[in-house]
Order: sequence, then C-alpha cells, then structure tokens
Amino acid sequence: MLRIAVCDDDKKTVSAHKELAEICLRKSGSVGEIQVYTDSDNLLFDITEDNFFFDLILLDIEMPGVTGMDIAEKIKPYLPNVKIIFITSHIEYAIDAFELAVFRYVPKEDTDKRLPGAIRDAVKLIELEEGKAYTIQTNSRFEKIPYREIYFIEREGKNASIITVRGVSKVRKSLQQVYEELGAEEFIYIDRGCIVNLIHIMQIKDGMAVLKNERALPISRSHLQGVKEQMNAYWGAHI
Repeated sequence: MLRIAVCDDDKKTVSAHKELAEICLRKSGSVGEIQVYTDSDNLLFDITEDNFFFDLILLDIEMPGVTGMDIAEKIKPYLPNVKIIFITSHIEYAIDAFELAVFRYVPKEDTDKRLPGAIRDAVKLIELEEGKAYTIQTNSRFEKIPYREIYFIEREGKNASIITVRGVSKVRKSLQQVYEELGAEEFIYIDRGCIVNLIHIMQIKDGMAVLKNERALPISRSHLQGVKEQMNAYWGAHI
C-alpha cells in the first residue's frame, strides 16, 4: 500500500490535492493511504521523530515556518527514496527543486491540469521500482522488504524470520499470519515451519528445495506433491 502525504498551509488546497490523489489512485488501480498536513513542522516532526514513512509527498514550497524546500532537504536522510512533487507559484524555485532531485515541479496556476499526471507518473514509478513489498512496522522500526528479495520465511519461536538477499529480518508474528499478510501465490508452505518464495527455487531434488542462493531446504512428505503441483502451475502461468 502506498503512503502519500499532502502538505499545504491552506486547508482548501490540501483537501483539493488529497481528492486529486485519491482519484489518481483509483484510476491506476492502486491502494494508498493519504495523510494531510496544514503545518510543515508537523510533517517534519512525524518523519524525523515518529518514523512516519511516505512513498510520495505533495509539497507546497511557500509555507510559513519550515518551507517546502527546507522539508525536502531535511527528510532526505530519513526517506532517501521518497518522491516529492513540489507545488509553487514561483517559477524561480524550479531550479532548486531539480537540485534536490525532486520528482516533479507543478505550477500552482496549473495544478488541475498537471498535478494528476504528475501523481500518476510517480505512482507508476514507485510501483515499478518496488513491486510488492512486505512491511514491518513497530514503534521504533519501519522496514519494507520487496517480495522479490525474500528467499524463505521460517518459524523461530514466537517470531517469523524472513531470510532475504540482504540478510535476516524478524517479526513477532506467527508464520501463518505473515503468510496471510503476504497474500501472494509465489509463497508456498514446504513444511509446517517454512514458507518459500517459488521464484527462488531452482530445483526439487531428493525431497529438498534448492534455492538460487544454494540453500537446500527440506520438504516434508505431506507437502512434497503439493509443492511440485504448485510449482508447475505457477511457472506454467508465468513463462
């Protein structure tokens, strides 16, 4: 699910931009959560102090207190991959916006025409870059793990350990709960305590699932036939 922030000191403008974003999400078939701000200090606090995560931010440049330019500069260390769409009535800000690697610059007088396209393009790019991802969120931690990076998930006491190309991430949830949250056909049980990502299985040999990282995982007898059938069905539909 995409997380979007809309920040403008004018309440009517915030409402209008939120509505535009909702329409764009519906038309693109994407699911998103939109948070609105009329005070840039609150947005900055949520990101830097409360670890709020956003994929996309619609940001007015000319605001009292902390300006949009200040926000963009200060949040980069916290959200290095966030896409920012600057909205402003002053054309001279465009140069600085590009220097900050801002995704798009939209003049205020032309928002109805140009903002929807900017939002749609940003959403497409975010989804293309990340694909589907599993989110781990606690009071002190936020992590998004792209599905394509997950090798397998195994039960470890009261935790589920997610083994990825980058290492191991643990979440205090049951294996079944994580499986249901993933909700994707490429993840299958090979044993009561292990879920594997089909896209990483190179072969099934001697009752073992051999992965691309050369890890071999045992498949229980009760799951073996089902795993073979699910593999055949998945690759038959995707090749």
